[in-house]
Amino acid sequence: MASVALAASIVLAGCDTDQVSLATNAKANQPVSPKLVAAMGEKDMDLQSPILIRLFKSEAELEIWKQTRSGQFALLKTYPICRWSGDLGPKVREGDRQAPEGFYSINPSQMNPQSAYYLSFNTGFPNAFDKALGRTGSQLMVHGDCSSRGCYAMTDEQIAEIYSLGRESFFGGQKAFQFQAYPFRMTPVNMAKHRNNPNMAFWKMIKEGYDHFEVTRQEPKVDFCERKYVFDAAKAPDAKRDPVFDASAKCPAYVIPEDIASAVREKEQRDEAEYNKLVSKGIPVARMNTGIDGGMNKIFAAKIPEGSTGLSEGAEGNTLQMLAMSKAPGTIPGTVNPPKPNFDSVAAAPQEEPVVAVAAPATNTRVASAAPAEKSGFFSNLGRKMGLGTADTTATTPPPQATASVAPAAPSTASRLKAAVTRFVHHDASKDKAAVAAKPAEPAKPTETRVAATRPALKPSVNDGVSDATQIMGAAPVVQSNSFDSRFGAVK
Repeated sequence: MASVALAASIVLAGCDTDQVSLATNAKANQPVSPKLVAAMGEKDMDLQSPILIRLFKSEAELEIWKQTRSGQFALLKTYPICRWSGDLGPKVREGDRQAPEGFYSINPSQMNPQSAYYLSFNTGFPNAFDKALGRTGSQLMVHGDCSSRGCYAMTDEQIAEIYSLGRESFFGGQKAFQFQAYPFRMTPVNMAKHRNNPNMAFWKMIKEGYDHFEVTRQEPKVDFCERKYVFDAAKAPDAKRDPVFDASAKCPAYVIPEDIASAVREKEQRDEAEYNKLVSKGIPVARMNTGIDGGMNKIFAAKIPEGSTGLSEGAEGNTLQMLAMSKAPGTIPGTVNPPKPNFDSVAAAPQEEPVVAVAAPATNTRVASAAPAEKSGFFSNLGRKMGLGTADTTATTPPPQATASVAPAAPSTASRLKAAVTRFVHHDASKDKAAVAAKPAEPAKPTETRVAATRPALKPSVNDGVSDATQIMGAAPVVQSNSFDSRFGAVK
């Protein structure tokens, strides 16, 4: 009845059908939690004031910013991202598994209350800049279910809360909220670590928008011309009309308000000085082309057998073990796939990466390794990143469980790595029973029992203390047909 009354009030208020469709079912009509409403009050925010979203792949975090009564935006809440796919860098073409990076606008029509992934909103990729570069892709979402093939995936509970915040901002009159997606927080340290990345020119460009928001705490106005982003452009003093922008055309005459321009300039100068200092001290360059598919916040990696943060930052080992004792922010599906090597990427890499013991060329300085006895090739680094021991051990020690599929003589480096990684990633216990029986002297590894026997029922309500008996409509357990394994098994 509350949902019907809400929809009726919207119609009477003259809102369009897109806004009415925001709350057509119980999942989409969940109220904002009392705890979050209280946090808004403490931060001088109104429930229906505008929002802005920032997202960072490397940190695997999504931030909700909300406008305060002063008119500036303040951080309301940070959500750990359960799963994202691909590599650091923008999406280029359909099927590349990349999650988009850049600035996008989310209007009510992009909110999907009927999503197969519980709830979702479309990022709006490709925007005008992406189209000007010929980039392709569609249906790139932020959604639930913790599974990703080019999207940003949260838990169902998280997306329910995020969706409700977007819904309320639209009901409050916001026409569209801005979605900013970055490879990492655009700090001097991160820019220095990734200085050799081929995407750096693009990242410096979107960092301008990042800086505009940092110094103003206002949503930056975004335009495109000459296949580049333009932020907070305004009409020139002598112009008779506002500038008209076209992503593929020459930029019109425009100015950036001096108060914004000077503040951004000062920040850029401070960042550049810190960047140069870090580079001069020899800050290690981040690894590239690891073959790892995407990332996961460490709070989720700690909850999954053999879980890994992948390309996201986060300490492994004891840190993940300690996090395993904490409460997860939502229900993690039993079918979730943690980041692991993309063997298609690995198979294509050998001709581009040296794997023989030769003098290390200057181009290999991107690998932070000081062990002279070890090979510094691509597979060695990947083996060490995944905790498979030294490169020599991985390359020379035969697999403890030989199978008919392993070549008996002189296997390639890619084959040796894949065999080693196969031992590292999960195996179903029932499939390995024969192999375990053949080697009774070797104790069973705890990491070989990854899949839970029973998948727990999802509880998408954002309110604390809701029991199974009081689940709202749409909070039924997710069945196997809605899992990553069944939908996208062919591309795993």
